Amino acid sequence: MKILFVEDDHSIALGLEYSLKQEGYEVVTCHSAAGAFKALESEAFDLCLLDVTLPDGSGYEICKRAKRREDTAVIFLTACDDEGNVVMGLDMGADDYIVKPFRIRELFSRMKSVLRRYRKGEQASGLIEAGGVSIDPLAAKVYRDGQELSLTAMEYRLLLTLAREKGRVLSRSQLLEGLWDIGGEYVNDNTLTVYIKRLREKLGQDQIRTVRGLGYRLGE
Repeated sequence: MKILFVEDDHSIALGLEYSLKQEGYEVVTCHSAAGAFKALESEAFDLCLLDVTLPDGSGYEICKRAKRREDTAVIFLTACDDEGNVVMGLDMGADDYIVKPFRIRELFSRMKSVLRRYRKGEQASGLIEAGGVSIDPLAAKVYRDGQELSLTAMEYRLLLTLAREKGRVLSRSQLLEGLWDIGGEYVNDNTLTVYIKRLREKLGQDQIRTVRGLGYRLGE
């Protein structure tokens, strides 16, 4: 579970980042709006924790960017409890608004509540939208531009492994782990290269991106 945490107070950021990591979250911490925009362009996040007042902008601007790029969960963390600011944040699509100071356990509880709603929404639709394709896990079918694609079981499993991480970079070893349990069929590093090549031919060459030295990700 990856979190974008934006807070310009370095001492507050350090303490909360530590607590989040202790809970098992992967955290990317930024101290400015510019840093947050850069992070959103390069990575996918499950949740954004945003301070409202920043030295070079506001959390509202980051919220709009996050929601425009992908419907990411957003919680504002702010010292301002003015009703107008709360309403503004929620109207922009934020999922919750927590006033400082707060108890860390309260934050964790509200984070889990928000994330549960997002998981239920994905389950209700049944579809995973990623990298320009639609995947129906219940029917094990894949569509691009409304047309169903014909994939082998291994190609489908590889695509599903990439799609469930929605834009994150996965190493070759992570992809091999995702393919391991298909009918007991052994997949080695060279075979993985072949499956990636075949999947690119069916999806389009630009759908699976190589990130040099790190691995692969689906879509831009």
